Amino acid sequence: MRRAVTHLVLACLLLGLAPTPSSAQEIAKEELFEKTLKAALQALAFYGRYDNPEEMQRVADIGYRIAQESKFQDYPYTFYLADMPEPNAFALPGGQIFITRGMLDLGLSDDMLAGLLGHEIGHVVMQHGTRMQRKATLLNILSQALLVGVMIGASQGNNRNDVPTDPYGRGNNTGDLIQGTAAAGAVISELLLRSYSREFEDEADDEGQRLAAAAGFDPKGTQQLMEKMLAHMPQSKEYGYWRTHPFFDDRAQAANVRDDLLKIQEPSSAAEYRIKTQNLLLDFAERSKIEPELIPHLKEEALIAWPQGPAADGLRLEKLHVLRADLEEQNPLSRDWAKLILAYEYELGQVRALTPESPLVAQLGEEIDSFDGQRRELYPKAVEIFEGGIFETEFLETFASNYPESPEKPDVALALGDAYSRLGRQSEAVERYLEASAAAPDSKAGERAARGLRNLAPHLEELSALQRLAWESADPELRELAAERLATLASEYSELANGATYLKAYPDGDQVAVVSERIDELAEALFGEVILYQSVGDHVKGIERIQKILTYAPQSPAAERLRARMVVES
Repeated sequence: MRRAVTHLVLACLLLGLAPTPSSAQEIAKEELFEKTLKAALQALAFYGRYDNPEEMQRVADIGYRIAQESKFQDYPYTFYLADMPEPNAFALPGGQIFITRGMLDLGLSDDMLAGLLGHEIGHVVMQHGTRMQRKATLLNILSQALLVGVMIGASQGNNRNDVPTDPYGRGNNTGDLIQGTAAAGAVISELLLRSYSREFEDEADDEGQRLAAAAGFDPKGTQQLMEKMLAHMPQSKEYGYWRTHPFFDDRAQAANVRDDLLKIQEPSSAAEYRIKTQNLLLDFAERSKIEPELIPHLKEEALIAWPQGPAADGLRLEKLHVLRADLEEQNPLSRDWAKLILAYEYELGQVRALTPESPLVAQLGEEIDSFDGQRRELYPKAVEIFEGGIFETEFLETFASNYPESPEKPDVALALGDAYSRLGRQSEAVERYLEASAAAPDSKAGERAARGLRNLAPHLEELSALQRLAWESADPELRELAAERLATLASEYSELANGATYLKAYPDGDQVAVVSERIDELAEALFGEVILYQSVGDHVKGIERIQKILTYAPQSPAAERLRARMVVES
């Protein structure tokens, strides 16, 4: 079935499912939007979606104010937060704007964020992505990126269990469209990391600053952003953001010059523009030829575009009822009412803040009360089953979620720790053992949990499990065991991440010198692989190894040589 669906998606990509507008030009524009939307979803599947509703709304509020001033109506702008640690931002030609978690972690002011979003919107307005491709059209390149992802997914089976989730805890259900997300993401990464020319960057800077000022933001935010990033990465400006945005010293000076020429204008309301964008996204979603996998994402973006009013209420209610229907298909004692209530409460809070007079306020409140009542009614039966010795992980996880204040919590957490330990799911085992120990350290459950952790620690292979044990355990003995295991893995195992984790957790540890030496050795080996893959034209694997070196071994000689090569090549 998986392979059959994959072939169907592949056929759709090759045929180019498009609506029936009135002109060939409009067809091309809509094809571009749909293809770049697919590429955006592939990128999100690869990098992960950064789940931060407050920052997402801030980006959208600022982004749409600036987009309105662009007078660009070819595509509906959409904004995404990518879960990437390095500071970066990029735009796809169809109006998809990406901001990374690392960029937001810099603590950008609204003016800085406006300068950043203005720059990326400037790339879209001036069609730099299309202009950059003189011999091979961008449509073909995007199609190839998607095609490679689909084909690799078909060959590998894609049994991933770490697909990012949406704000409601569901899987990022793009179905078989995102088969082979890791490989496809690497291809897309190569596409997105193609450097624009100096001319294009200057054009985007100029247009971005102008748009920011027109939208009521201080144009000095652009210069302040560049200064912040230069201060943040003084020795690695060719890395991350700087790889896609070269020559920032000169551009900072140019931004300073433009500051004196631009005046902050009185901002106008972007409500009409955002409603128009929402309607356009919903129009795409309702077309008979749109691929079904895209519809939920179009509706989610429509809600972000304009989060208030009757249409937004309808989108919220539809989304929540889908979650509810999925839940009600499960056995009553396996229903995670707590997760559903959390999703409802989030949307209720949004409606109350934006349109408190909406009838949806009362409706959501009534449904929440109903869910809470059903949860409480099931509690005695859940306790009875637990005390009867039924330890299936799904039931236990639901129990823990639904009844976090239950006196049974330590015992439930212990049972989950034992189950995950037997299953070899180390990170989850450590998490639950720590939970049991913290909830009741002096109880039998707490003592058994601590014993389970001591038995696990010398054999842990999962980095996330070791990180949790090293940083969250209140037991000095356990932290020492974690340190010893990390040092062993860092010096003997072939993964840079282990060494980087050890140095972060134990900067004064006994094995710092040994671990640092091993990191340099591993980085050197990866650097050799970079040269090899570049020589044979396999840029995807080359980029993967570059990212590893610069992320986990930024101070290594290999990283220094890599940065030097980037300077020369740029």
